[in-house]
Amino acid sequence: MPPRLGLKIDVDTLEGFRQGIPALLDILAARRIKASFFVSLGPDNSGRAIFRVFTQQGFLEKMWRTRAPALYGLRTMFYGTLLPAPLIGAGAGEILAAVAAAGHEVGLHGYDHVHWHDHLLGLSREEISRELAQAQGLYQPFLGHAARAFAAPGWQCSAASRTVLAAGGFLYGSDTRGYAPYFPRFGKQINSVLEIPTTLPTLDELLGFEGCRPEDFAALVLGRLQKAESPQVLTVHTEVEGGPLRQEFAHLLDRCRDQGVEFFRLEDWARELLQEPEKIPAASIRQGRLPGRAGRVSCQGSLEAES
Repeated sequence: MPPRLGLKIDVDTLEGFRQGIPALLDILAARRIKASFFVSLGPDNSGRAIFRVFTQQGFLEKMWRTRAPALYGLRTMFYGTLLPAPLIGAGAGEILAAVAAAGHEVGLHGYDHVHWHDHLLGLSREEISRELAQAQGLYQPFLGHAARAFAAPGWQCSAASRTVLAAGGFLYGSDTRGYAPYFPRFGKQINSVLEIPTTLPTLDELLGFEGCRPEDFAALVLGRLQKAESPQVLTVHTEVEGGPLRQEFAHLLDRCRDQGVEFFRLEDWARELLQEPEKIPAASIRQGRLPGRAGRVSCQGSLEAES
């Protein structure tokens, strides 16, 4: 079997929406690759992320190492503080329609990305429901249907957030970092929404970490793909791979294709897996740290057979 790779493309900011999506659509179209886009549609409060300096170990070092102002742009880094937070979903119809028309999947990446990322674990089910309802309210008029896939901002999920996904009829979520698809377990309760975790590290995490360059990251991804016995999921960001590092990303895709890698949309894999749900194991979720990343993220625990 050839290596298989799902591209999960997160859209966190207004700049990533307006500039990064079109750039990545061109890159993908030139290579006939289909991907899964997950869009934040609420206010771009990116500037408020600066307060993670006080709450997340390694945040300032990561911002310095990755040269965040050059990656994200100064305007983006001031939104929500020195500059008003613009609504990402305002006038988003043309771009979203272009993504869907090109055959890509379009899912939700939340409403207020920074708020979810920084406060999800303290939010109630009702507060989370409002966040998702606001996101769906912006998504549905443009695409004519509710989103069926969700990717949690900052890989932050909880029992409450997964309960809301189940109540909202979502097909699957991609909320965690892990190694294989599973049904999340919270205590004795197993959530009914399939989880497809991100299995590979991300470029924005490893850039500059222990001297990692984009070409080193590409070699790491290719090495993992060649060794993997199951499909892998790579998360990319429109602000990074669709921004200053778009050429490096295009080169990675070319190297993948040269090595026979097959690309897939996460939705298609989810539907394939859910044909036999009894074969999908359960796993608990824990908060853990990852190399090069500030703070903690929701991580997949050990797989367990369903009883």
